[in-house]
Amino acid sequence: MLNILLAGLRANGSNDAAETRRRYPRRHADRCVASVNGKIFPVENWSFGGLQIMADERLFGIDQSVAMVLKFKLRNTIVDIDVHGTVIRKTADHVGIEFEPLSQTIRRAFQQVIDDHVAAEFANSQI
Repeated sequence: MLNILLAGLRANGSNDAAETRRRYPRRHADRCVASVNGKIFPVENWSFGGLQIMADERLFGIDQSVAMVLKFKLRNTIVDIDVHGTVIRKTADHVGIEFEPLSQTIRRAFQQVIDDHVAAEFANSQI
């Protein structure tokens, strides 16, 4: 039964409240940080297409290539996901990064994060 619930939720892994015109829905609830050049930045939101970090915009340039490690706190472990992307947007305290095309391994790791969140929500609803 839990597998059926997870399969149904897997199609739309967003925790967005409203519909958007984005290619991939944004996720806000996952506990995540991004490590870029040895510095840690909180992740404001992420999707399969990219992420937004809280950072001083002076540290990044538009069209800059960025290699990073995303660290997700799951219920029982921490998952590290190595990704590459390009800076596409900056404001005074936020930087938007679009991911390069994701490998199947990275997609599975992202799906593991979503599945863990869904399972935790389901478990909490049963208490």
